[in-house]
Amino acid sequence: MQGFSGDDVGTRLPGLRLACEALEDGLAAVVPNPAPMAYGVVATTAEAVNSLKKRPPAQNVAVSLHDESQRQEVASAISLPPTILDAVGALLRSRLTVLVPLRRGVRYPAWIGPAVHNGQLAIFNGFWAPTARLWKQFPRLYGSSANVTGEPPATSAAQALAMFGASCPIVDADALPGQSGHRWSSTMVRIDRTGRLELYRSGAHDASSGLSALEYERRLAASIGLPVDDSGAATHGGNAGLRKDRRW
Repeated sequence: MQGFSGDDVGTRLPGLRLACEALEDGLAAVVPNPAPMAYGVVATTAEAVNSLKKRPPAQNVAVSLHDESQRQEVASAISLPPTILDAVGALLRSRLTVLVPLRRGVRYPAWIGPAVHNGQLAIFNGFWAPTARLWKQFPRLYGSSANVTGEPPATSAAQALAMFGASCPIVDADALPGQSGHRWSSTMVRIDRTGRLELYRSGAHDASSGLSALEYERRLAASIGLPVDDSGAATHGGNAGLRKDRRW
């Protein structure tokens, strides 16, 4: 998988220092994403993410592969050829969450365990230039949407404050240009062992595209040179047939 782009623009966002301190202490923090994505929760352990979200400690989370050393450690455990891994890298650079298959019978790094379910690994790329300090300081982070179970994700720092309380460190990016408007969690796609792409969970990317789920899936796959998994085509011509997976 190729590396991710992004320059440290040196933006000093409110709450960034406190968020880094919380992560150092093993706690979770709420971090912003570029619109139209909603805020997220990150931590150095899956348990901390789930505790903030009031979920069972062992519930699955996704793992951010924003650091080159972490990507290299995981790549050999993924059951996809190099050309497909490059396509996965393109999806991560576009900030989608991606489910990839793990090799059968191969021991994968223990630290990715919280992001593995039914032989699939949930990965994302959390790096964003305004919060580069945090992502560079912590090469291994787990993440999930910034919401308490059953509630929609926080679309602003103010919503995150109301949801998680003043004791939770929140990095506030609401004042940055282009951060207004509708916000959603990231779109999740799945790559099967043959390299076919499937739109697995609707989110910011497809919702803001103006396309139907099926059309978005096909255009996305074509843009990175992957075939489409048409097994769900009859059911997700709109968004109604998409999986509502709560593992992550």
